[in-house]
Amino acid sequence: MIAKDMTVVLVGCGNMGFAMLRGWMANRTLQRGNVHVVEPLDTLRMRAEEQGVHVHSTAATLPAAMAPAIVILAVKPQVIGDVLADYGRYARPGSDTTFVSVAAGVRIDRLERALAPGAPVVRVMPNTPAAVGQGAMVICANPSVSKRQLAAVRQLMEAGGEVTEIADETLMDAVTAVSGSGPAYVFHLIETLGAAGRSAGLPDDIAGRLAMQTVFGAAAYARQSADDPGTLREQVTSPNGTTAAALDVLMRPGGLSALIEEAVQAARDRAVELGR
Repeated sequence: MIAKDMTVVLVGCGNMGFAMLRGWMANRTLQRGNVHVVEPLDTLRMRAEEQGVHVHSTAATLPAAMAPAIVILAVKPQVIGDVLADYGRYARPGSDTTFVSVAAGVRIDRLERALAPGAPVVRVMPNTPAAVGQGAMVICANPSVSKRQLAAVRQLMEAGGEVTEIADETLMDAVTAVSGSGPAYVFHLIETLGAAGRSAGLPDDIAGRLAMQTVFGAAAYARQSADDPGTLREQVTSPNGTTAAALDVLMRPGGLSALIEEAVQAARDRAVELGR
């Protein structure tokens, strides 16, 4: 469980790091005074400062005597190797720090090599809806992570939404492609549905609102329903009706299903490349 006096270091406050930070502050999961954000970019540091936490431009200004319970690495996979060098001191023998990485594609063994043999490491794939408590997070830990440490990481992630734990790390690339990148697919659906509404003659503001609420409402309804999405689709599709006419387009060969499958595979392949 998360102790009130637990210190957390968030390395990187880009879109994903900031989404998690906003979620923790909104839910009062962590005390503001116990959170340290390390972010080199001025604009990103400024928005972190607005959350009332400690903000640093480099790891060098972190309190020398600080022993963080969790260090969260929310940086791009291309730079994580360079970043890890600044936090190896927290992986020394006797340390109780858990390292949490949200870098897509970066394997646990690579993180261990950069930190220290036997360092407690948890890979997490969150997504940006965590900022409003509606995220989908998947965690995978190495054997060095104790039950207590894993419980603390899980509780921290649960502040941003739903958490699923997996034991097979090879599945993380697929997780990245589905839930990690998934919000962008949904945002694009909202974008294109609104644009199609405008093309059909609706005013801009009405088309946008209808698209947004339709996607939100359908997801909420599907979440609460005992029926699977396929059954729900069938329930609202009258034979030879308007919905059927639209689905004839979306479900034809090469339609939406094929495009989504191709998109997820492309994202998964890229996650694999980033981990090399």
